[in-house]
Amino acid sequence: MVLAACVLASSMAFIDGSALTVALPRLRADFGADLTSVQWVLNGYVLALASLTLIGGALADVYGKARMLRFGCVLFGLASVACALAPSPDWLIAARVMQGTAAAIVTPASLALIGATYPRTERNRAIGVWAAASALTTAGGPVLGGWLTETFGWPSIFWINPPLALAAVVILQAFAPEDRREQRQFDVIGAAILAAALGAFAWALSQIGPSEAGTTAGAPAQSGTVLAIAAGLGIVGLAVYAFWERRSEHPMTPPRLVENRIFFGLNLATLMVYAGLSIMFFLIPFDLIDRRALSSTDAGLTFLPFTLGVGLLSRVFGGLADKIGARAMLIAGPAGAALAYLWMAFGQDASLMLGVIGPMTLLGLSFAVLVAPLTASVMSSVDQADEGLASGVNNAASRIAQLVGVALAAGVASFAFGYEIGLVTAAILSIAGALTAAAMVRPAAEMRAAGDRHN
Repeated sequence: MVLAACVLASSMAFIDGSALTVALPRLRADFGADLTSVQWVLNGYVLALASLTLIGGALADVYGKARMLRFGCVLFGLASVACALAPSPDWLIAARVMQGTAAAIVTPASLALIGATYPRTERNRAIGVWAAASALTTAGGPVLGGWLTETFGWPSIFWINPPLALAAVVILQAFAPEDRREQRQFDVIGAAILAAALGAFAWALSQIGPSEAGTTAGAPAQSGTVLAIAAGLGIVGLAVYAFWERRSEHPMTPPRLVENRIFFGLNLATLMVYAGLSIMFFLIPFDLIDRRALSSTDAGLTFLPFTLGVGLLSRVFGGLADKIGARAMLIAGPAGAALAYLWMAFGQDASLMLGVIGPMTLLGLSFAVLVAPLTASVMSSVDQADEGLASGVNNAASRIAQLVGVALAAGVASFAFGYEIGLVTAAILSIAGALTAAAMVRPAAEMRAAGDRHN
């Protein structure tokens, strides 16, 4: 029952992270908003989630995992109501930030509660169920979002969350074990520095390319100057964050994790691969709805091959990775994804089956190869005492990747060949992720030896 509650709770965060992508064209038309505003409907959520996930895990340690998970569910449900009732883009963006803040509590607390509830011999299987459900809800988000948008309108995407939140809270209240707390201080300053740096980067990336309204003679230079300043502030912010983390007595990302070659390589590969995926998720709905004239439901259904591939095959390939080692699969998965992106880019004028369904099937297979081995490799690359923190860092890396990917996609979308440029960029990022895994992740025999030492 605890596992069911954790899956219900985390599914809200994962569904809302992807279901809204297919609804963006309808949402944009209803509000009469520009691409930048639409982008921040996604980025407001991802920014809060990416920058606060680690501190959400610390809150669970101090105040209790089940207690913080219940609080996060209630907050997420209330924020979802605010999103559904949003009368303007600004209101919706603010409510999405609140949703992201709640998700930053729910996601690490749910995984930490599973770890605290299950004994060591059963924990990996339980986490595997959680990871498979998370992958399925993330991948199924566009299908559900498309159907809800077409049938009931985009606000209906948010109305599915309050019942899920209520069910999770009731189950946790009845079945969750008593919380054991660990006294620990919060790195609030580090979280604030990181959020500011990421916000500056996201805004700078969103300004790439000409605006839809056109530009005046003096605007390009001014825009370039402001963009450079914002990007510079982002770089300085990250440098200050790195300095602070080495000085802080309770850092969110301890230096020992950065110095761990395998852990660092896996998270760098995560950043690249998921940035590429986010670019695709942002660009494809506009092509399907605006250019191919599909309905929101039909556009969502084109993601079904990806959904089924990730949801049904992830555990199969996870078992295969236990036998042959994860390294080959961490290379093959991103390489297959890169091929799928290139297929989409150069098959834009092909039929829907050949230009979208075919590469989407390959993409689903590629991520099924990747997801389970990547999660397992991250957890096994650190000592047992750091597993919770490692999970938080990896989750934050994937969210930061989504933030960067959406910003890049929105930036290139206004160019004449923005669709092709964006998908080629996604392919390059995926290949870079594969090369990173090849260079920094050790062969299976060495990984097993390292795992024996950690155990």
